[in-house]
Amino acid sequence: MGNGVKESTARVREDAEAILPSPVNSKSDHRQVLSSLLSGALAGALAKTAVAPLDRTKIIFQVSSKRFSAKEAFRLLYFTYLNEGFFSLWRGNSATMVRVVPYAAIQFSAHEEYKRILGRYYGFRGEALPPGPRLLAGALAGTTAASLTYPLDLVRARMAVTPKEMYSNIFQVFIRISREEGLKTLYHGFTPTVLGVIPYAGLSFFTYETLKSLHREYSGRPQPYPFERMIFGACAGLIGQSASYPLDVVRRRMQTAGVTGHPHASIVHTLRAIVREEGAVRGLYKGLSMNWLKGPIAVGISFTTFDLMQILLRHLQS
Repeated sequence: MGNGVKESTARVREDAEAILPSPVNSKSDHRQVLSSLLSGALAGALAKTAVAPLDRTKIIFQVSSKRFSAKEAFRLLYFTYLNEGFFSLWRGNSATMVRVVPYAAIQFSAHEEYKRILGRYYGFRGEALPPGPRLLAGALAGTTAASLTYPLDLVRARMAVTPKEMYSNIFQVFIRISREEGLKTLYHGFTPTVLGVIPYAGLSFFTYETLKSLHREYSGRPQPYPFERMIFGACAGLIGQSASYPLDVVRRRMQTAGVTGHPHASIVHTLRAIVREEGAVRGLYKGLSMNWLKGPIAVGISFTTFDLMQILLRHLQS
């Protein structure tokens, strides 16, 4: 009987050890998460700073009824530089950094975690995910990041389209919106953001991971060169942003309604107003050519920086 109890106890202990992760694995997981957060933060900061003047110009056109053209966009950039100085081209970039650093950190880290979770679920642990889960991992990562950082995105949009005198810093934007328009305004435009993020993040990560997988298969090299990563990221950004762009226009219009004279309205009403006033193609795809210029650059820098930082940190840890 005593032997039976001992055997039973030993079996329970073995089962517990099989279920519970070992301290070493837990420590390794924490390191992986911290590594992803740091790499993602740096990737987002570099990418957005590089294209900040183009991004600000795009937002100004998105929230106004002006007709977009490349000539008008570069004219706006030039007159902004003449009237307000060189660094005014990066106006709102401090708010962008406050949003982008946590957004990119969360998105890249979440993507790595979702890949691991889905890999275990579908039995592809340590291997490239099949297309469906690969798309899902990207969409879930983007949704997670957008949900946690949305108010910062709204603040960035407000600062980009208003003169310096209206808001002196990020905190003033939060205070004035809370007092004058109510706290719920901080999530105004959240629904079109999530609806846009799902195809954007899903397709961006899917395209990038697919191109890396194809490269491994056909080149015989385990890792692509940095310039190849840039090209893969540029393709990912082009596809992702083109698919989600109309919802991006609706989101910006809703975010800046309080300062541009447009009434606060639902997604459907905002969509109808844009189509009625400017036409379906001209209104909903206004500034897309600017996005085709800045988007591939930003996404290429972002993905490449993240991958190279991950490789560097793994070397340092080992």
